[in-house]
Amino acid sequence: MTPHLVVVAVFDGVELLDVAGPLEVFSTADRLLNKDVPGYKTLVAGPQPGLVRCAGGTSIAADVSWKELPREIGTLVVPGGLAFDESGVKALEAESLVQWLAASGAHGASRIASVCAGAHMLAAAGLLDGRRATTHWATAGQLAADHPEVTVEPDAIYVRDEHIWTSAGVSTGIDLALALVAHDHNDELARRVARWLVMYMRRPGGQSQFSELLAYSSATDAQIARLQAWIPDHLTEDLSNDALALRTNLSVRHFSRVFRQQVGVTPAQYVESVRVDAVARQLVHTGNGLRAIANAVGLGSVETLHRLFKQRFGVTPAAYRERFTTRGG
Repeated sequence: MTPHLVVVAVFDGVELLDVAGPLEVFSTADRLLNKDVPGYKTLVAGPQPGLVRCAGGTSIAADVSWKELPREIGTLVVPGGLAFDESGVKALEAESLVQWLAASGAHGASRIASVCAGAHMLAAAGLLDGRRATTHWATAGQLAADHPEVTVEPDAIYVRDEHIWTSAGVSTGIDLALALVAHDHNDELARRVARWLVMYMRRPGGQSQFSELLAYSSATDAQIARLQAWIPDHLTEDLSNDALALRTNLSVRHFSRVFRQQVGVTPAQYVESVRVDAVARQLVHTGNGLRAIANAVGLGSVETLHRLFKQRFGVTPAAYRERFTTRGG
């Protein structure tokens, strides 16, 4: 079986997490996959093999040069670089990388992805002409001004337009890579990778619509922490206070008090948020109808799904799906 080749193109001034985050997601997915399923192989490519200086002063090694890459690239990842001066923050555009992208058409990669300000280099190479894209919120204005042919969505965590995916600032490269793993395999593998990396939960929607769960505390109490990890995979089960208290071997009153102290919300509020987050993911990543989604996440009815979703995100499920599910396969 031939693994899916992921190439990360690096340059002097690249943001280290833009590189390391996606690489860690793909390498972890490869280790967690069954061996009878094609996994991932990762390569770091630079203007030439050897050390490349990152923005913070750390050096990383390029395995090969861009010109040495094989033609069978599965995913090409272009990370970003940010420059700070008295006028503010600007996206770096590594001229040699832009020229290579433009001349090679991204070397025939089946899929192209950018992290953070990497979108500026895709745009400079003409790869985003007529497409929707996102970038770091601090450079979204620059991308729109420099490349009016690109429709910039500054609120998005990531945007998919056919075979080109772009993500927002720095850490969202991890969100993007998890989404790519889910697209290649399934949502369950992406969830397993996120847990392995001790990431709480993938963020749905836009930068102004961060998951409420990200603001909740991860419990230090071992019983509550195990319960938090268990709930997302058992949304159709009885998740009432009585049932959850029974799982922790605590009285309902004591369980409710400890959970709120540890997590910051009541158990019922937490379960509701997990379910609504699951709705958001299914709206974006599946074509399932609302009744099927409501049943799959334990909400029971489409009416309940509508009410809770609009209360949480301020838009209907249909509007959310239309906005964040982009065109193309």
